Amino acid sequence: MRIGIVTASLVATLTLAACDHSKTELGTPTPGGARAVAMLHTADGTDVGRATATEVSGGLRITVDANAMPPGMHGAHIHMTGRCDAPDFASAGGHWNPTGMKHGAMNPQGPHEGDLPNLVIGTDGRGTIGVTVPGATMAGLLDADGSALVVHAKPDDLMTDPSGNSGGRVACGVFGTS
Repeated sequence: MRIGIVTASLVATLTLAACDHSKTELGTPTPGGARAVAMLHTADGTDVGRATATEVSGGLRITVDANAMPPGMHGAHIHMTGRCDAPDFASAGGHWNPTGMKHGAMNPQGPHEGDLPNLVIGTDGRGTIGVTVPGATMAGLLDADGSALVVHAKPDDLMTDPSGNSGGRVACGVFGTS
C-alpha cells in the first residue's frame, strides 16, 4: 500500500511538471516577433528559393526553402554582410560570427551563429532546412550592414574553419524585413 501511494504521488508530480508551461521553450514563436526574408538567386539572377528568419524564444528560427538547385548536399550559412554581388557573392563576407567562435557544429570551439545544417537537395531540385539558432537576435542579423544567406556548391564538413570546405557560393539572398 505504501509503495502504491509513493508511486501515485511520484506520477502526479511528474505529470504536473510535464504540464508546467510557465517556462518558455527554446524556439517557441514570439508574439509579434519580427521576421526577415532573403530571396535566393544564382549569379545569373535565377530565383532558387527563400530563407526566412523569425524571432522565437531564445533565438532565431531560420528556414530555407530551395528549388531549381543541383541535387546533393550543400553548405548553407548566414554571412555577415547583406550584399550578394555576382558572380561569386564574395561581397557577403564571412560567416555571421558575433561570438568569435570557430566554424562548425562538430568543432569543439564552434559553431558560428551563421553555421546551419547542410541543405539536402533532392533529384527534383528542392530542399529545406529548419533550425533554431540559440542566442541569435534580429538586431544582430539586421545590423548596419545587414546579412545574407549563402548556399555553397559542396557539403559543409561541419568542422573545418572558416567555412567547412563547402566550396564556391552558388546562391545568395539579402535579409530584409517583411
